[in-house]
Amino acid sequence: MQLSSHTSDFLLDFAAQVIRNQVCPSAPDPKPLVFPQDPALKEPAGCFVSLHVLQTHTLRGCIGILQSDRPLLETLAAASEGVLKDPRFTHNPVTINELPQLELEITTIGKMHPVPTPLDFDPQLHGIYLTISGHSGCFLPQVAQETGWSREQLLSRLCMEKL
Repeated sequence: MQLSSHTSDFLLDFAAQVIRNQVCPSAPDPKPLVFPQDPALKEPAGCFVSLHVLQTHTLRGCIGILQSDRPLLETLAAASEGVLKDPRFTHNPVTINELPQLELEITTIGKMHPVPTPLDFDPQLHGIYLTISGHSGCFLPQVAQETGWSREQLLSRLCMEKL
């Protein structure tokens, strides 16, 4: 899904505000948001919200909605609220003091398309969502970009770690 830099910046600010309001509802919003007049915000879309520790890039939380009939902005609000409830980190919740030490990443997801075989995708451009025998898992495009994994390595890791 292609978004302008202005819309991308707005989405980051919007998600940060939702997360901040979840962590500390009484904290005042740092600045009022100006909603861009971008029709993409009203289009149905999926998205992932990820939190990483700034210094180490360690994952702190990641929640996504692969497909949605809701507009992107509504999907983003739901994923932003959900990232704090990532089940991998329920015993170590994000705190208001920790927020400045976290990097927020948003991945918007357009309509997903089936491919003839699991090898019919470009790992540097596309994410992958695989289902096998009722189990499913996904990697976003940045996984291959950050790790340098080949298509085969990506599929192997996806099967071992997510299915």
